[in-house]
Amino acid sequence: MNTFLILLPLMMTMLYSLATVPILVWMERRIAAFIQDRVGPNRCNIGGIRLGGIIQSIADMMKLVFKEEFLPSHIKNKLYYLIAPSIAFVSAFLTFMVIPYADNITLNGETYHMQALPTELGVLWFLAFAGLGVYGIILGGWASHSKFAILGSMRATAQVISYEVAMGLALVSMLITYGTINLNEMVSYQTQSFFIIPAWGAIIQPLATIIFIVTAFAETNRAPFDAAESESEIVAGYHTEYGAMKFGLFFVAEYIAMAASGALIVTIFFGGYQLPYLSTSDLINHFETILWGVIIFAVLTSILFLRWMNKNSRFEFSSNNETKIYTTLIIGFTFFATIVMAYYAFGFGETHEVGVMILQFVVFTVKLFVLHFVFIWVRWTLPRFRYDQTQKLGWNILLPLSLANIFITAIVVVIGVNYGN
Repeated sequence: MNTFLILLPLMMTMLYSLATVPILVWMERRIAAFIQDRVGPNRCNIGGIRLGGIIQSIADMMKLVFKEEFLPSHIKNKLYYLIAPSIAFVSAFLTFMVIPYADNITLNGETYHMQALPTELGVLWFLAFAGLGVYGIILGGWASHSKFAILGSMRATAQVISYEVAMGLALVSMLITYGTINLNEMVSYQTQSFFIIPAWGAIIQPLATIIFIVTAFAETNRAPFDAAESESEIVAGYHTEYGAMKFGLFFVAEYIAMAASGALIVTIFFGGYQLPYLSTSDLINHFETILWGVIIFAVLTSILFLRWMNKNSRFEFSSNNETKIYTTLIIGFTFFATIVMAYYAFGFGETHEVGVMILQFVVFTVKLFVLHFVFIWVRWTLPRFRYDQTQKLGWNILLPLSLANIFITAIVVVIGVNYGN
């Protein structure tokens, strides 16, 4: 059990970063199809099982893995060309290491951290590796020895530099507000109430929230800040000369960076793994009552999802009825989960700490995927900004706003401290 709890944060990091990439790709396609009023991926299957279109994402990954590798003959710096995708991928993955997925858990007098890298300098770690990822982009563009690739990498580099300043300054205002750089302590702060609403970072610092979310879009090269990959102007940007898994690493790195940015936004601005108004001690002390609420929510969600699925799933194979299979699995899983939760809700179980940890994992996951939806929603709603518009927004608008926000935050905090004394 001790070894499992030590390795659990690392396994969760692998799950949230690498394992969710096919799901994020599926979400991208499904949400894009919904916004554009079309069907989306629904044909690719294994033995008639489509998983709602996720099999298409798995097929794409398999294609990249087994696709023939090539090395363009005009490449002069082969080593740099080969390691550039790895730098982008590793940097994106390492930003996830400091995200807390649940509060620290104490069992038998021993405390376990639910962070893969339990450091006090989580925010600084994130900024360091988020900025380091651009080295892979600029190196890939330069080593490709292509005008389109180098132009795309230069755009990406300038964009990261422009928006990282505003991102750092937005974080400074949050550090002043929270009075700490420890991500767990930031989450604990947000369990308080601000008048009658949760004291989330997005509530007490709305301007910093907007600035940070906008800069996160730019840092991850997500639309409308994807001028570095502008197909209509520069083919595909910095990865034009890449194929197979070398391109796949760049592709996966973008989604991991999006997931890591979303995880940090959830942690700093939207209460992290905590439910509104409830601290970890509150969850432990009222665990049975909260479980009954979770049971009711799980049953209602399952019923609504089954009704939606039966209404919208019209594609069937002659060999089986996929909808009936899913219905059986969902009902069976919901029944089993309800029995297990009811066992603890009636007070028969004693390990409330473990139950609270699982609940916090679920809360964090739900918040994270809601934010993923927002990332994708924005991509398929707003048109791409021109490169000059991107730079103007970063330097002429976001930078002055972030500086003004720091000034106002410092005044409010100093006045509050003096008034409290």
